[in-house]
Amino acid sequence: MAPPPPNRPYKRPAISDQQRRRELALQAQSARRADAQARARSLANSLLSPSSAETPPERDHEPTVADVATAASKLRGSDARRWFARQIMLPEWMADAPPHLATDWHVFARPAGKRCLVVSCNGITISRLRNGSILHRFPSALPNGSKRDISGPASSYSILDCIFHEPDETYYIIDMISWRGYSLYNCTAEFRFFWVNSKLTETTAGDPPSTYHRYRFSAVPIYECTLEGLQAAYSGSTPYVKDGLLFYNKHAHYQAGITPLALVWKDEACSQYVIDTDSKGQVPNEQHVVLELQEDGKLTTSDDPPVVFGSLDNEFIQKSNLRPGNLLRFAVRDERVKLVDGKMEISELQFVGKPNRARAFADSHSKALFQYAARHAPLRIEDLVASIQSNNMELESTDVEMQG
Repeated sequence: MAPPPPNRPYKRPAISDQQRRRELALQAQSARRADAQARARSLANSLLSPSSAETPPERDHEPTVADVATAASKLRGSDARRWFARQIMLPEWMADAPPHLATDWHVFARPAGKRCLVVSCNGITISRLRNGSILHRFPSALPNGSKRDISGPASSYSILDCIFHEPDETYYIIDMISWRGYSLYNCTAEFRFFWVNSKLTETTAGDPPSTYHRYRFSAVPIYECTLEGLQAAYSGSTPYVKDGLLFYNKHAHYQAGITPLALVWKDEACSQYVIDTDSKGQVPNEQHVVLELQEDGKLTTSDDPPVVFGSLDNEFIQKSNLRPGNLLRFAVRDERVKLVDGKMEISELQFVGKPNRARAFADSHSKALFQYAARHAPLRIEDLVASIQSNNMELESTDVEMQG
């Protein structure tokens, strides 16, 4: 490999197609004309009351608010888990440093805890985990979050994307989907973060717990991803335990499901858990990956569309009493892994068993790739710094050309 040009920071070679998919995601976002208000309202309704056990009917036309809310309210079990998981914007794992970190991204330290959606409506506040189950039902100082704090129309609602941090019993807000019935789906991350901080100060939700305010809400400190901002997120003190860094593209809308416009990154300095552990809490000698068994025996990730990592034959499935939808843990030998066109290919999987029953979803492709890289050629904080420095040099070069 040729040495880098003089004075230019060395950048780790890309191992994924994340940047290409990020560009496609931004294009698709600008072309999308979804009814964001309808999506927020249907999500609020279903978060409050998922009940019976029917699946939503297939429709040839664009569903109305009532269609979506009614269908979602009838989901249970694995169908409900899938639906609720797709309502949260889930980050990909950062396989490569984006080329314009300093100009196009925000960064913040992710609190360790339980990811959930919090909805306040009709005098009650409910938080639901990714699998759709209720974490807490409580009064809060959010708009219409308690019987004491009914403000505006009784049916107006707010939806916050939070992480519940158990040590201080605080909901740390990492994003905002709706506020007093106003949808933020089609707003940029930059605008949503501004609203989180400005709107939260309009309430007493940040106050210590009280009779009509069971849990405290707090906004996480969010930084521009400059060298100073990255350093503050990475090394700065926080009132919560850190679990890696989250990077949000400034132009990203709130997109339900896994998106390359939000990225999570970890190392040992900012997270207790970088490499996945087994059921005993130990780091296994070989990489493990959790996949979902499909009807045809294929083993897939949680991506949409899913990535196929292998398959099981019918004899093994029947002998092991496995069923479609089961989550299964496999070990991966290093020599069985290849990176082809930015994708991870595994030629052989070794069945280990079923993961913890509390687990609701398979790994994503980006997580499997991040875990593989973490064992062999991890993306380091120095690589993120180099990406920012390179971006800064490009901007300086452009400024000189324009002045000339």
